[in-house]
Amino acid sequence: MFHKTELQSGVNLYTRQTAQFKTVSAAIKFTAPLTEETAAARTVLANVLEDSSARYPTRTKLRQALEELYGAVYYTDTGKRGNEHIFTVYAESVNEEYLRNPDVPVFEQLLTLVTESLFKPNLADGIFDETIVDREKQTIIDRIGSIYNDKTRYANKRMLELIRSGQPASLSSSGTEQTVSAVTSELLKKTYDQMMNEDTIDIYILGDVDTEQLIDRAQTLFPFAEGTRKSVPPAASNVNKGVSAAKHIREKQDMKQGKLNMAYSTPVGFKHPDYPKMQMMNGVLGGFAHSKLFINVREKESLAYYCSSSYASHYGLLYIMSGIDAEQEEKTASLIDQQVEALRNGDISDLEIQQTLALLSNSIRSSFDSAKGQIEIYDQYKLLDENFTSDKLIEKWERVTKEDIQEMAALLTKEITYLLSGREAMNHE
Repeated sequence: MFHKTELQSGVNLYTRQTAQFKTVSAAIKFTAPLTEETAAARTVLANVLEDSSARYPTRTKLRQALEELYGAVYYTDTGKRGNEHIFTVYAESVNEEYLRNPDVPVFEQLLTLVTESLFKPNLADGIFDETIVDREKQTIIDRIGSIYNDKTRYANKRMLELIRSGQPASLSSSGTEQTVSAVTSELLKKTYDQMMNEDTIDIYILGDVDTEQLIDRAQTLFPFAEGTRKSVPPAASNVNKGVSAAKHIREKQDMKQGKLNMAYSTPVGFKHPDYPKMQMMNGVLGGFAHSKLFINVREKESLAYYCSSSYASHYGLLYIMSGIDAEQEEKTASLIDQQVEALRNGDISDLEIQQTLALLSNSIRSSFDSAKGQIEIYDQYKLLDENFTSDKLIEKWERVTKEDIQEMAALLTKEITYLLSGREAMNHE
């Protein structure tokens, strides 16, 4: 897979020479502790760095430069994983081997553009341009606000706030409207300095390039200051010990379809040895179209427009999400409970296990069809094994038995049943 070179403590270069793609890709990932305030500032910073640089001081000039590199790609993004906030710079260009007489060494020029954007940002009097900062803040505030119109996402967000208030599981990687509004140009410069000097940094370069040459030049290409860069500790699973009963909360908004969500805690997280077993259990329960929730709740009983489960391993949580007529809440919740209970009782067919294994295997293998997919999968799974391959994980799934799935289901502890419904439905009560 990738070859790791430690450039300095906390700064690693991962390279992979492959002729699989006609492009060359680079991703630079900055990792820091996740809080609402840092998430907001870093997301604004991501937008501002993507907008311009000292050499290309307007968005138009930066985009023109990319066009001249045969339509090269350069963008930034933010996300979260456990207790970590991850700021990613992504770039991709065509491999000049496939061009006729290219005017410039394309990927070399793109790397220069990217590193200049990072190390020589568009500053005025030592801070970021206030006009650009305000514009990008508004863009992010609008994006955060849009979740209120997406009731499926909103219901899941509210459910997490009710059971993990203030914890990473319920925090947005973009911050809140309030914390984004509070970002100033001065705060953004401070955030930038912290990111460049204190974050853990992983640099990925993948494509048909001379990786030995890249490694030799890495210190010049990426002159990050020597600093104290500490890895972020993994999130601890907050398991309901069974002392209190699961919450049952109903809320209402102006909407038509109801959203019935449930959350279960599990002691099996991403780094737990039983992680592959829990992935298989989730697949049999509700991860796919052959799963129990889809077949029995949606197809056979027609109680839900959709019904599925999702395993958030970094937070030790499993979610069940369904879209229903609110009047069917009690019947649907009961049927969902029955599906979990069926797993605990060992009501699991060989076909369900085989189909789950096939779909999980196809999913991870297909992610290797793109350069970005390879980078993202490796970046996640290297935390378990720096020699990670998809075949190793598939072998672990293949060893999961019916009894293992039964055991994993028994570890689920329901924490909440949450219904978001329209005002009319609630007024009938």
